[in-house]
Amino acid sequence: MRVVVIGASGNVGTSLLEALAREERVREVVGVARRVPEARFAKASWRTADIADPNTDLAGLMRGADCVVHLAWLIQPSRDESQTHAVNVEGSQRVFDAAALAGVPSLVYASSIGAYAPGPKDRAVDESWPTTGIAGSFYARHKAAVERILDSFEAVHPEMRVVRLRPGLIFKRAAATGIRRLFAGPLLPSALVRRELIPFVPRHPRLVFQAVHSLDVGEAYRLAIVRDDARGAYNVAADPVLDPDELGRILGARPVRVPASLLRLGADVSWRLHLQPTSPGWVDMALAIPVMDTTRIRTELGWSPRHTAADALLELLDGIREGAGERTPPLSPETTAPARVREVLTGVGRTSR
Repeated sequence: MRVVVIGASGNVGTSLLEALAREERVREVVGVARRVPEARFAKASWRTADIADPNTDLAGLMRGADCVVHLAWLIQPSRDESQTHAVNVEGSQRVFDAAALAGVPSLVYASSIGAYAPGPKDRAVDESWPTTGIAGSFYARHKAAVERILDSFEAVHPEMRVVRLRPGLIFKRAAATGIRRLFAGPLLPSALVRRELIPFVPRHPRLVFQAVHSLDVGEAYRLAIVRDDARGAYNVAADPVLDPDELGRILGARPVRVPASLLRLGADVSWRLHLQPTSPGWVDMALAIPVMDTTRIRTELGWSPRHTAADALLELLDGIREGAGERTPPLSPETTAPARVREVLTGVGRTSR
């Protein structure tokens, strides 16, 4: 198989390249990124492309591929939705159209738990839950919009095998620098990211979320690529579900009841003051998204995570404290350090990557 991975230099992309390096059925991988990384992976070669540029010949990159995996997505800048929409929604449409034009038989898309409509926290929902997103979150709105684009695309191109993976939060040590930049910003002192320095965690009945290790997500994508019977949507998350009590146990911290309004106010004020890059819509999404049932991917594709959600979270925290990264532009500490200075000077949350 020849596999083309759009957005291969990020958190999930690098994990997928590692998984495909071990896959005997894959002979060649083309990693597509906006900037060519220094990192090298077995079987993989790098190509540059910007999916936001309508003049980019994406179909040319895809010709001869047996599968295209679309991972490219912008989380920042949080203060310019026109820029994120150009990549996330318009760029995704270009990727799908190019795959059809190139005659690629299989397409695997990186959807998200964020595509789901508000749902329950006391029971798990399967892949049939509505994917209308969370109104207050641009990330969720964009994920929901691409789900609708893909619905129409599948109706027009029934000859293509299309898979959508909907993971929870995705962590690994090598992505820590990139995740810190995207969500915490340049003002967080790394030395303070220690379990013993986290005295409490906020408790709210809807502050419940799911996580999964990036390498396990890479394995899920590998299965979606090589299994001809993989079709449709699959939820991807590891146990345990991370509620305030579980977080308190993992971190050795005391859960303290905090109203949702105060959580959102804190995010909103700190974002408006340019103290951190995460808009309050992320709080809206965290409180609204449902808990996902992962039965389908476990039973139909045989996926089983090697890491718990707690392991993934602790690895991320350790990685932030250590300044861990990968030799790719989105994840590298070398490219992130100058970006942190630039972000402070231009306004936290205004730069893209």
